[in-house]
Amino acid sequence: MECLLPDTIPDSPAFHTVAVTTVRHWNDHLFSFSVERPGSFRFRSGEFVMLGLPQDGGKPLLRAYSIASPAWADELDFLSIKVPGGPLTSRLKSVRPGDQLYLGRKPTGTLVADALLGGKRLFLLSTGTGLAPFLSIARDPEIYSRFEQVVVVHSVRRVSDLAYHDQQTALWADDPLIHEEAAVQFYYVPTVTREPFHTTERIGTLVENGGLFPNTLDGPRRFDPEQDRIMLCGSMAMIRETSAMLEKLGFVEGSNSRPGTYVIERAFVD
Repeated sequence: MECLLPDTIPDSPAFHTVAVTTVRHWNDHLFSFSVERPGSFRFRSGEFVMLGLPQDGGKPLLRAYSIASPAWADELDFLSIKVPGGPLTSRLKSVRPGDQLYLGRKPTGTLVADALLGGKRLFLLSTGTGLAPFLSIARDPEIYSRFEQVVVVHSVRRVSDLAYHDQQTALWADDPLIHEEAAVQFYYVPTVTREPFHTTERIGTLVENGGLFPNTLDGPRRFDPEQDRIMLCGSMAMIRETSAMLEKLGFVEGSNSRPGTYVIERAFVD
């Protein structure tokens, strides 16, 4: 049975009340949506914010969502899975343009460029909806001044899970701020692990066999802690496995207070 959303939601001093502007369902378990951006809302590329809906008793039902839009955009984009029986997503999946949501007033997070030392190549490794913050980071003009090459890797189970796959070229080619830089500095590496696709290996395997490194990418076909900087977002299994591999290679996890050579979103780690 479809969950109906209220036309309006009560005001809350702790949250902005924002209207949904667009919705796209990529398949039966993945969707994206955009909301209007309050004039006072500021964030760093890669940060997350709390989103939610009212529930009985008055306390909002909230979940953390990484912001997928660039920091200069007029709207805020989000990517979400549809969790069967999920308290929030079972309602949120029915959202339509014009519906209202709660938006936290203070975005935060550790998956930001400030947590990384300077380098030559930036690798953004994601699984599933972990792509979201990298859609923001890879459209940040500062990224292309700090790094010579930017590689977005997106690993999913099914081809239809490759959200924004067909839009990747257009997103960067039409971007008013970074289209010239992205044309020569940006690389996109999608991989599908459970259906036929031109690349079917998991991220760890792609690192080992060199498939994660495009042929036109400068530098070695391996991770080098001297010149490479890496961000991880997605499944806990991928993050734990890749973090362990990076530590063995000499990479050091960074934070806002102490930048390093790789970084993860600590708020989502058990």
